[in-house]
Amino acid sequence: MHIHRRLFGLAMNVHGFFMGIAIISFLIAGNVILQMYLLSSIIADVFLYNEITRHDFIFYLAVTIIIRSLLIWLRERFAQRKSVEIKSSLKRELFQKILALGPSFTRTRKTGDLIASITDGAEKLDDYFTRYIPSVIHIIILPVVIIVFTITMDWISGLILLLTAPLILFFMWLIGTYAKKLTQNQWKELSHLSSHFLDVLQGLKTLKIFGSSRKESEQVDDKSNDFRLITMNVLKVAFLSGMVLELAASISIALVAVQVGIRLIEGLLTYQPGLFILLLAPEFYLPFRTLGSHHHAGMEGAAAAAGIFSITDEKTETIEPGIVPFNDFAPPVIQFKNVSFTYPGNAIPAVHQINYTLKPGTLTAIVGPTGAGKTTFAHLLLGYLRSKTGQILINNVNLDQFDQEDWRQSLAYVPQHPHFFQGTIMQNLLMANEQATTEQVIISAREAGAHEFIENLPRGYHTGLDENAANLSGGEKQRLAIARALLKNAPVLILDEPTSSLDPESEQLISDAMERITKNRTTLVIAHRLRTVTKADNILVFSNGEIAESGKHDELILKNGIYTDFLKTLGILNKTQ
Repeated sequence: MHIHRRLFGLAMNVHGFFMGIAIISFLIAGNVILQMYLLSSIIADVFLYNEITRHDFIFYLAVTIIIRSLLIWLRERFAQRKSVEIKSSLKRELFQKILALGPSFTRTRKTGDLIASITDGAEKLDDYFTRYIPSVIHIIILPVVIIVFTITMDWISGLILLLTAPLILFFMWLIGTYAKKLTQNQWKELSHLSSHFLDVLQGLKTLKIFGSSRKESEQVDDKSNDFRLITMNVLKVAFLSGMVLELAASISIALVAVQVGIRLIEGLLTYQPGLFILLLAPEFYLPFRTLGSHHHAGMEGAAAAAGIFSITDEKTETIEPGIVPFNDFAPPVIQFKNVSFTYPGNAIPAVHQINYTLKPGTLTAIVGPTGAGKTTFAHLLLGYLRSKTGQILINNVNLDQFDQEDWRQSLAYVPQHPHFFQGTIMQNLLMANEQATTEQVIISAREAGAHEFIENLPRGYHTGLDENAANLSGGEKQRLAIARALLKNAPVLILDEPTSSLDPESEQLISDAMERITKNRTTLVIAHRLRTVTKADNILVFSNGEIAESGKHDELILKNGIYTDFLKTLGILNKTQ
């Protein structure tokens, strides 16, 4: 019920939705009463007098039929337009929430689940807003109008309608309670199926290499079959609810018909009013049948909304922005003071008691084994993660006091696995700086060692990229990512394994350009390759989330400590001696 309240709240926030549907329902109710009155009068004339005494009633009846059709069409169109507004607003809210939560959230959620919520989940709400909610509003208005009108004409028939309506609603609630859990399980199964299928597609090469494609295909078949079974169970309940509602409505109409018939025979009721009430009875129960047929759509929409709201309800840290705007594009002094961070669900901190100062215009390299806390350190600086212990100071001002978007304008970042969007190389590069000229783009590409291979492509900088630049090699993508970061011309540059995917020639190009890249910038490099490390002004050796050693390359070699052991593990120590 909580989900339904929230969905109704979304509909209420759209200007005129409830009022528009309610007005149309009132008009339909009035039209139905007039239509049944005209029809009963025409039939009474034929039955009692063997002729039609009011020929104009036929014309009016035709008009009411046309008006009723137009009103139903208008209600459908109006609800569809409002549904588009609601879905668009919800998608924007959902997307903004995911952006606000950032990479720290998406790394903990399955991509398939998120896609299912954003696309399929939002579209499942279409029937909810175009059919289910209008049916609920209609069932509140039309039966009430008919009951009030019927009681004024024949209180006995009105009383029967009044007593049977809650009974039908009770049956609907009873079946809906049972169907709710099934529908939620169906949506969860669909999300799991989507997530698993996407995982299979992304890992298709791996499956082929290890000969596991047949086994994975069988798992997809099993999950599809599970989804089929639960869907069939949901449909069984939907058909059962339809049958129960039809039976309840038919019995209720029969009760009205029996007592009207008896009273007609006994002479306690005249023919035309009796026929009028008999014709109104099916119209009275029609909204209940309609709601019953749309109840399944309502349950599906509520189940899909639960997945959406689970994302929008995620808590983001609200930190009051400080009074100091960050608009200084000179390389800043960055200080880590007793900074610790633990990922949710983990007992051991990813980084612990970090104390270090990144000086302006210097190149700081971070080395250490996998899981030592190197990337977490960079993500804290990027603002993707927020530490509750210690402080990160930018020019002696706490990082939390800056607007994160404002702060990130001063950062350029190259991750281990850079992402590229479908479009041309030029479009992907200009994401870093939309105002950059072609000459500036080429200069950045040259510095990153990317210009030559770009020029050799069929259309140069206007060559189209496939999904995530699948038509480029790993080294080419890495150089392109570095060029994009350089084009931003930010005072702080963070490179996460910048030469990890490069061949020796490309690595040499980047290493030779490192002095140019780091000039007038505060640069942080997470690196394993030796060329990058040896040119650093300072090296931080991470171990178990802590800075175990720091110093220049030669100084650390003389210490013969963790850094030396690390180089021996990589098998490259002899090259430095």
